[in-house]
Amino acid sequence: MIPTLRSYYNHNFTHRKYQDFLTALATEAGEAPAFKVAETPVFIPAALAAKLIQACDQVTDVIVRSDFKELTRNAIPNSMKVPHENDHPHFLVVDFAVCYDEKGELTPKLIELQGFPSLYAFQELMARQFREHFSIPGTVSNFFNGLDKTSYFEMFRELVVGPHQPEEVVLLEVKPHEQKTRIDFYYTQQKLGITPVCITELVQEGKKLYYERDGERIHIKRIYNRLIFDDLQRREETLGRHVNLFHDLDVEWITHPNWFYRISKYTLPFIHSEFVPRSWFLHELPVIPSDLENYVLKPLFSFAGQGVVIDVKQEDIDNIEEPENWILQHKVEYAPAIETPEGPAYCEIRMMYFWPDNTPRPLLVHNLARISKSKMIGVAQGKTQNWTGGSCAFFES
Repeated sequence: MIPTLRSYYNHNFTHRKYQDFLTALATEAGEAPAFKVAETPVFIPAALAAKLIQACDQVTDVIVRSDFKELTRNAIPNSMKVPHENDHPHFLVVDFAVCYDEKGELTPKLIELQGFPSLYAFQELMARQFREHFSIPGTVSNFFNGLDKTSYFEMFRELVVGPHQPEEVVLLEVKPHEQKTRIDFYYTQQKLGITPVCITELVQEGKKLYYERDGERIHIKRIYNRLIFDDLQRREETLGRHVNLFHDLDVEWITHPNWFYRISKYTLPFIHSEFVPRSWFLHELPVIPSDLENYVLKPLFSFAGQGVVIDVKQEDIDNIEEPENWILQHKVEYAPAIETPEGPAYCEIRMMYFWPDNTPRPLLVHNLARISKSKMIGVAQGKTQNWTGGSCAFFES
């Protein structure tokens, strides 16, 4: 989207460079990505960067409200509430579609947000390898707030490991070695020294949790939570015996599971901004719009785009049995903003935050990008296309 950088990148791109880039990712992380990594990063011009940061500030203004927990009191299903919720999530991500405004200028539109970690380790690795293999200039950066590779991982380590020994902290997931995002788990292990552990490997004694590493039973004092409880519930019958994480356990959560629900699609109707499409809880919708083709239906309790209805019809609304668990959101029209050698592509930008306990607001630190040539970005559909996939963005100052 920065014309000079885009033209230079496309002109100098070769498939050999791309394969060398992928090999470098695999070599440094210890395994190749199990998902498609795009052939290009996204170059964000200064004007769009300023709008993204302004939009993020308006989103976080709502999240830091003193009454936010009361506002989201119904966000957590009763069956999903975990004891000992803290004051705020330690990680926050905010997703925007890149669109055109009425003047034809690039602008962000909020898609979704999560009080949950993203690929915090892998995104640094990807951005650095893009820079090394494709001569990304120093005029653009993947970091925010003055961070660099060293200070970024120092802050990441302090947030996740904190005062504990790395072996006392685990990265918790359902079958972590089978997840498509496992490359991030392995690189997190390299950088922070913590072990990816499956919920089936946890052992409970009283309120304490343990796991075994190298033949030694180790007391878990803190969980870096990458487990999505919706996913856990869906896989309950096939997962086998495991610890009940809804019990009163003597363990710290980074981030506490309840924030996955509080900061989610559930939050969208409370955010009012030019960068946020109008959203309503379906059961509070004052009137059904006559132009439903301009809206999308989203289930509150799902992930990875599951259950989203893009082309809404009256019967779709009529057939919903629990309207309080759905939102109707004004449709976002993505801009074909990325010029590639094989035609234009759409993109989403994820703005990634750390939120240490001693700070009043989350701190913007890094980003993630998704590039697609279809209108369901981030959802696996059919044959993988060239110049699409997971990526990162470089921001102009």
